[in-house]
Amino acid sequence: QVQLVESGGGLVQAGGSLRLSCAASGSIFSIKSMSWYRQAPGKQRELVAAATSGGSINYANSVKGRFTISRDNSKNTVYLQMNNLKPEDTAVYYCYVVTPTRRVGIDNGYWGQGTQVTVST
Repeated sequence: QVQLVESGGGLVQAGGSLRLSCAASGSIFSIKSMSWYRQAPGKQRELVAAATSGGSINYANSVKGRFTISRDNSKNTVYLQMNNLKPEDTAVYYCYVVTPTRRVGIDNGYWGQGTQVTVST
């Protein structure tokens, strides 16, 4: 089992910055990908940014140029640096970690508890 602990959320004014952290612990032999999702009230959860073990990174179009995902493999931690925050960024942010199993092509996915990000005008 893998446990994910998120931190870094809070209230910030538009144009401000926050840095989210998600630390993975438990039975971690390797991590295939670490990513961030967010879900605003009444909206579907959406992918914000993802980083694979191969080094590939992708962002939602809405956050490109403002958000940066990074990983500290020694700490099994993924970060999301959020700059120039906008009110529409307000959401609960969740980290998601994918780890391999012994079965080829079968992975496990783990969700963080979520951290609230609120951007005021």
